[in-house]
Amino acid sequence: MTEAALLDARVDPAVLAARLSDERAPDIVEALNEEAPEVAAAILLGLPQERAVEVLDQPELECAADIIEMLPRDRVAAYLSGMSADRVTDIFREIEEPGRSDLRARLDAETRGVVDRLSAYGEETVGSLMTTEFVAVPGNWTVAQTLDHVRRVEKTRETIYAIFVLDPRTRALTKSVPLRRLITGDPDDNVLTVAPGRRPLAVSPTASREEAARLISKYDLLALPVVDAVGHLIGIVTVDDMIDAMVEKQTQDVQRFGGMEALPEPYMDIGFFTMIRKRAGWLCALFLSEMLTASAMQGFEGELEKAIVLTLFIPLIMSSGGNSGSQATSLLIRALALHQVRLRDWWRVALRELPTGLLLGTILGAIGVVRIVIWQKAGFYDYGPHWPLVAATVGAALVGIVTFGSLAGSMLPFVLQRIGFDPATASAPFVATLVDVTGLVIYFTVALVILKGTLL
Repeated sequence: MTEAALLDARVDPAVLAARLSDERAPDIVEALNEEAPEVAAAILLGLPQERAVEVLDQPELECAADIIEMLPRDRVAAYLSGMSADRVTDIFREIEEPGRSDLRARLDAETRGVVDRLSAYGEETVGSLMTTEFVAVPGNWTVAQTLDHVRRVEKTRETIYAIFVLDPRTRALTKSVPLRRLITGDPDDNVLTVAPGRRPLAVSPTASREEAARLISKYDLLALPVVDAVGHLIGIVTVDDMIDAMVEKQTQDVQRFGGMEALPEPYMDIGFFTMIRKRAGWLCALFLSEMLTASAMQGFEGELEKAIVLTLFIPLIMSSGGNSGSQATSLLIRALALHQVRLRDWWRVALRELPTGLLLGTILGAIGVVRIVIWQKAGFYDYGPHWPLVAATVGAALVGIVTFGSLAGSMLPFVLQRIGFDPATASAPFVATLVDVTGLVIYFTVALVILKGTLL
């Protein structure tokens, strides 16, 4: 549907609902995200119930909780009962009391019980992401019985591409059978004959989402089973839900890299004062820490008065150290998130970053020296009679500052994770502030050593 057609229909939600009814669910979600919650609710009411449930089941639907609260209570109960349990749980977390309790009371007993169980898990755990709508069969069934069961339940299951086989006696998870193997198996054979010989991978509901994402990515899984302490299958995490969760998490991390709190809603939906609150705290903290830079410069006030030429290179020195620290921090935060390195590897990272920083600093130092030489010889600027010493000061300082920036930037994520903080808070502005202050100290210390007896 064209954008013009949608705009023409917006005045009448019923007309828009009629036009959207044949669209794909993600396309309907995009149209609803452009509307106010009350208009989106009216459009949903005009859609067939099955299509409305499909739309509400999309994680990309913004303000889903607000839309739900504006729908008639009898319709809401029918919608929620038809949705996947994990999606209902996510929406319930966003609804404030007393609306949450009222909606909970309208759910059927089975859906209410599942939502209560899923709500008990922390937001960053596998349990909060899993769904209880999976295909499981006892291990004494035949391939034909299993396929018949899949046909009967496929509309009510999150995925049918992975069938989980349970012990007939204990109900513990024993095997996972891909649908492809099931289809190609002999109908009269036992379902276990088409199952892979290896034991299926599984995670605990209290495991981190990052651990589930690592397993799904490493082994190319479509669904990862979640088991309790005795091996009973209690849910699954599907690859599409994991992708949605990881995109959300990475969005929050990117926002933290920029030196602010993560936004709970899309940018255009954030209120003005909420945006100020999310950004002001970090800006104030960074501003206060940057005051240490002024204090460091005040400490070298006498040297600056004697060699005013040194001030010309302060922006160059500060930005180089901050950039090298930000590079190292970004690399290590991602490596920690992907379990490419662990806390115990900190010393190996330090031994790697030390020579890396030295070489990078040498490269930048050489460029800085060449720049001073060219400007002096070409007559672009006169750095004074002791310009070779000024060039040596800038070059040596860059080596030290870039080395320190690389080392500090790589170690800070380890320190934060060790004390229990999210390494993503070791954002580029925070590292830059730290390296700015120490960079000035290194710069003027090198200047005192090289320029003593001449300019200083």
